[in-house]
Amino acid sequence: MQQWVLPFKQSSFAVKTWGNGPQLVLCLHGYGESAMHFSFLQQLGSKYTIAAIDLPYHGDTIWQDKKKLLPVQLLELIGQLLQNLRKRDTALYDKLILLGYSMGGRVALSLYQHQPSLFSKLVLLAPDGLKLNRWYWLATQTFLGNRLFKFTMQHPGWFFNMLQLLNKAGMVNTSIFKFVNFYIGDATVRSLLYQRWTVLSPFRPNLQKLQTMIRQQQTPVRLVYGQYDKIIVPVVGERFIKHIPEQGQMIILATGHQLLQEKWLADFGKVMAG
Repeated sequence: MQQWVLPFKQSSFAVKTWGNGPQLVLCLHGYGESAMHFSFLQQLGSKYTIAAIDLPYHGDTIWQDKKKLLPVQLLELIGQLLQNLRKRDTALYDKLILLGYSMGGRVALSLYQHQPSLFSKLVLLAPDGLKLNRWYWLATQTFLGNRLFKFTMQHPGWFFNMLQLLNKAGMVNTSIFKFVNFYIGDATVRSLLYQRWTVLSPFRPNLQKLQTMIRQQQTPVRLVYGQYDKIIVPVVGERFIKHIPEQGQMIILATGHQLLQEKWLADFGKVMAG
């Protein structure tokens, strides 16, 4: 494993790489995770170079800027990484496979939307961003919603009580209830939730634009879902690829939302190659 530090204004991004294969796979992790969650992919290192970035407020990235991160700025950082990697072989990494898991899927979609020609393939693992999350939109894209979000993270009692009522009424399933409850039950976790959601709020994929770009660029898109995932359900991916029938393909694994497991290594290898 190699570790890289990419400076950005007052902050610095941590990147980890594995393998030395001729095809670069850029990995973007899920919420509360880090680049290290992709370390098992190093077993594919003869074919691929795996590079994973710690997003702001995650892993070893040090985020000290007050402003939000923009997709174009993250693309500039990826350009820095490519310059560093190409020093060992200038012929490598002409185009990248972009792999995003969960929250990282939304980031990946936004990056592709801004610079589709950089990427040879999209591999999206239970990606966020293919369906409008009204709570997320309200909390990050509106002024009043963001103020309410900040207040709730400081005083979560009213929200938790409402969530309990919705769960009892069958309007929020138990998996979602437990998931949300975990992130509001601790003050430090709540603070991180507010910071993480806010700093990445400019990553807003436009599905119609994306579908048009994918068709124009003829970019292969591979969607991988867990059959028993209650957080991000496979039907969302099915709706998306109906509009890109020639480029899109779905793979369903017999698991839940936690897709980044070594037992699925062979499946990921097929997805990246096919």
